[in-house]
Amino acid sequence: MSLKSGSISMQTENMFPIIKKFLYSDNEIFLRELVSNAVDATRKLQTLVNLGKASCELGDLTIEIKINKADKELVISDKGVGMTAEEVEKYINNVAFSGANEFLEKYKGVDASTLIGHFGLGFYSAFMVADKVDIVTLSYLPDAVPVKWTCDGSTQYAIDETEKEGRGTDVILHLSDDTLEFLEEDRILGILKKYCKFLPVPVRFGNETRWEKPEGEEKEKPVEYPRIINNTRPLWKKNPSEVTEQEYNDFYRELYPYSFEQPLFHIHINIDYPFNLTGILSFPKVRQQVDVQKNKIQLYCNQVYITDQLEGVVPEFLMLLHGVIDSPDIPLNVSRSYLQSDGNVKKIASHITKKVADKLEEMFKNNREDFQNKWDDMKAFMQYGMLTDEKFYERAVKFCLVKNINNEYFSIEEYQQKTATLQKDKDDKLVILYATDTEGQYAQIQSAKSRGYDVLLMDGILDMHFVNLMEQKLEKVTFARVDADTIDKLIAKDEALPSKLSKEEETSLKTFAESMVNKDKFEVVLENLSDEDYPMSVTKPEFMRRFSDMQKMSGANAFWNSGMEKSNLVVNTNNQLIVSMLQESDEEKKKEMFNQLFDLALILQQMLQGEALDNFVKRCIQQMK
Repeated sequence: MSLKSGSISMQTENMFPIIKKFLYSDNEIFLRELVSNAVDATRKLQTLVNLGKASCELGDLTIEIKINKADKELVISDKGVGMTAEEVEKYINNVAFSGANEFLEKYKGVDASTLIGHFGLGFYSAFMVADKVDIVTLSYLPDAVPVKWTCDGSTQYAIDETEKEGRGTDVILHLSDDTLEFLEEDRILGILKKYCKFLPVPVRFGNETRWEKPEGEEKEKPVEYPRIINNTRPLWKKNPSEVTEQEYNDFYRELYPYSFEQPLFHIHINIDYPFNLTGILSFPKVRQQVDVQKNKIQLYCNQVYITDQLEGVVPEFLMLLHGVIDSPDIPLNVSRSYLQSDGNVKKIASHITKKVADKLEEMFKNNREDFQNKWDDMKAFMQYGMLTDEKFYERAVKFCLVKNINNEYFSIEEYQQKTATLQKDKDDKLVILYATDTEGQYAQIQSAKSRGYDVLLMDGILDMHFVNLMEQKLEKVTFARVDADTIDKLIAKDEALPSKLSKEEETSLKTFAESMVNKDKFEVVLENLSDEDYPMSVTKPEFMRRFSDMQKMSGANAFWNSGMEKSNLVVNTNNQLIVSMLQESDEEKKKEMFNQLFDLALILQQMLQGEALDNFVKRCIQQMK
């Protein structure tokens, strides 16, 4: 049973302090908002003149920011439409009344992307830093009277007639004592360069000094010029067909002046349906720096910088790219400080992924050699994308490359075809061999090559994760490191040699070998290999060794250093040294032979250390004597 119904009471006196204090995440945002308002006022006037609704001359439309330290004032001035007293009453005194929205409603067909503000709240960010705010404004309309609006941050205001030269609006901030940092030139310049660097209307802040040599003189002299802080037509707003490679590189340097390397290539995004999205994304060299590369894409809304925290807008793997995306269709909250997740964001993210995949596939098909030359620098990016984004994987698997130890590149399909004949196990599964350290695994690589096997080089930071992914995705394919136990099974299958030892001798050999090693660390395996193969070798079960590598890569060494990782000691029953050792009647000499062969096997795996290595060296010296 309903007890009562009615309307919620909202008191302006209570709301205004909340808007001033908590609407924005950072008080420096006030300057972005006020300059954006000035841009809107200027673009409105340009639109009215273009539509024939205003007859005034546009003239110089530069927005200017000035500091008056003596009076603790910061002034933002524009030469836009200005306001009448009635318009001040409507737009300033009505909190959250958007003049931009009203303008778009009145002049149907005007491109919404030309105007920045849609919430009508940006002006009030001024009170985050000011004890009092004045607005001095003169409308573009004929016979308009200049007016001054004043407010001290309470809900009380005053509007009076005043004097002003020329149309437009001056917003005068009387800064509070705890925000006097905004009277410092470097502080204001830093904010303007961060948020307003690409605004579509020129923004001037003070002067800059250039050293020039006057005509007819020998020495340079300092010359003062107005400091225009923004590029009004950034590269991403241009048609891609008009942009040169040098311009892309220059723009990259403009965005990242402290970057020491040129990017590999660029992707120019320029679409207007089903949403408006422009931008330029650049591929940096990504090798061992997956984590530190992130948050290099800047988000703009109508050329106003918003953020570089793009979780949700750009898929995670694309965060490794550098550059700019600009869209009026990305939903922002009223402060423009945070992104709002909705269907449009997902569509934009999906489209950016598609554009990147299109570019990579185009490069692969049109200039394979150049694509291969860039591969080592973008392999980690490709693998990261395939590991984290299923749709990207479906596209990228066609042009993802692998490289063998001979520096030959293959697509995944090409490599399967190359190795399909020789490298299959007894279950007809393709075994793809790889090395992670060409020096440390040299002997095993040479053994594989001598049998005609091919070996991939997998020494990247994401290679182990990528190997696991490939085993999940590819049918009847397994990967094995060249020093793993899998290759022994391949060799045994291929050569199928009979043992030189009888069954009784094999049993005796295994019993003896097991008595000589630590059973918790080694499992003795007898294999009938050729006499040319090592008498003993140490291998690790592939799944154990791979898991070990991934654990160590993530810094979790404790588990694997605790002795729980077991290796295989492969004893070649067809090697003459093994046969001779088994036939040795002197038990001490027999043990000495075993230890020597076992230590050599450990050395090949870089597993002989400390006292054991010292004993091996002493034993070798003694034998030489």
